[in-house]
Parts: sequence; C-alpha cells; structure tokens
Amino acid sequence: MAEIPVLFQMIALLALIGGLAGILAGLLGVGGGIVLVPAFFYAFTVLGYAGPKLMQVCLATSLATILVTSVRSVLAHHRRGAVDWAVLRSWAPFIGVGAVVGVLIASNLRSATLQAIFGVLGVCVGLYMAFGRDHWRLGAEMPKGIARAATGGGIGFLSVLMGIGGGSFGVPLMTLFNKPIHAAVATAAGFGVTIALPSVAAFLLVPVENPPPFTVGSVNLAAFVLVIVMTFFTTPLGARMAHAMDPKPLKRVFAVFITVIALNMLRKVLGW
Repeated sequence: MAEIPVLFQMIALLALIGGLAGILAGLLGVGGGIVLVPAFFYAFTVLGYAGPKLMQVCLATSLATILVTSVRSVLAHHRRGAVDWAVLRSWAPFIGVGAVVGVLIASNLRSATLQAIFGVLGVCVGLYMAFGRDHWRLGAEMPKGIARAATGGGIGFLSVLMGIGGGSFGVPLMTLFNKPIHAAVATAAGFGVTIALPSVAAFLLVPVENPPPFTVGSVNLAAFVLVIVMTFFTTPLGARMAHAMDPKPLKRVFAVFITVIALNMLRKVLGW
C-alpha cells in the first residue's frame, strides 16, 4: 500500500482529471478516453508507477469510465429517438469481437508500444477533427457483409488500443456513409458500450506489474470512481458553456490540443 501523502496526491490528481474531462465532454461532445488515457499516464508516472505495463492500466481504466458514461449517453439519446438501433444491433457483434482481440493484443505489449499506437492514431483523430468536412462521403449507406465485419472489428480493436469509446471512429464513419450527425453521435454512444463491456471484463483478469494502489487486474478503481463522480458534476457545466458560445472554433482548438498530446507521446517513445 502506498504512503498516505502519495494517496492524497493521487486522489487530488485523479479528481482534477475527472473534472476537466467532464467539462470537455460537455463543452465539445468528445469522448473522455482520448483525454483520460494521456492524463492517467502522466498522473501515475508522476506518482512513481511508470512500470512496463502502465499503459494497460490507463487504457483499461479509461474504458471502465466509458462503460458508465456510454450507457448514460445512449439512454439519453434513446429518449430523444436518435439511436439507430438497426445499425447498432448489426454492428455490435463485430465491434465486440474486435474489442476482445484488442485486449488480447494490448495485454502483451509494452507501454512504449501502446504509447506509439496512441500517438499515431491520436494524430489521425486530431487531424480529422481539424480538417474534416461535413459534406465528405464514402457511400450512400453503411457497409454490409464482409466490409461491415472488417470495419466493425477494426473500430473495436483500435478503440481498445487507444482506450477510447465509439465516438472518435464511429461518428466519422457514420457521417462518411451518409448518417445524420445526431444519429451518428447517438449510435456511436452504443458503440462505446459494445467496446467497453467485453474489454473491461477481460482487463479485470489481466494483472500488471507495479500497479497503482486500488488496481484490480488492469483497472484502477480509485481513478474509475473519482472520474465518474467528477464528470457527473462537471459535464453539465461544460454543456452550459457550450450553449453560451460557438463550439466550432473550440473543436479546432481541441483538435490542435489532441494532436499536440499525441505528438508528445510519440516524442517520449522516440526519446527526444
């Protein structure tokens, strides 16, 4: 068990991370994982838990928070009739299988490798957020057959390797295939549940070396609880801020922020 001062530092850092993640989620509508993973990694490293499997803890804990927030989100969207349940039901099995494969791969990789993967994919997400256009299309309807299986599996797999929910890949995919943005956002929340549920269950069975206190398997329960509690209070604050200002330029600023965070991870991996 860590010393009391270290525990207090950990609690303070994790509460701050949860509060900021909630504000950003409410303000910009972004998934928490793309913020939480690098924030967890920084916090646990500062506290002295920079083991070779630390990224597994960050990914697993981020996905645990996403499980709760995605369930809340999809239920809220369902009440507004925005969830495309036909898409969700047909894509969920492939996304879930991809997520489980992602856990099997991630559990055998070192932190540096997962940092590099997060960095590369994070740059891609940031660039799409910055330069993507609403009118871009790849087709008139969502892929079916083998294309659906491969794409759904890829979404689940890559999301686990980044510790994120369905929004970062699911929303662009659905809008590129002619889904209205509100339906895409609502349905992607369901993707998040499909990604997080099997992956968190699997990560609970994957122990790591030198874990932070209160870690079960690869999931840090202290971070999970604090982030959920803080986002409950701060997400509505971010939503009120969003209604008071134009979110479009803010999304571009956030895209730059995500790109810089991802590039910083790559810099550390390369030892620069």
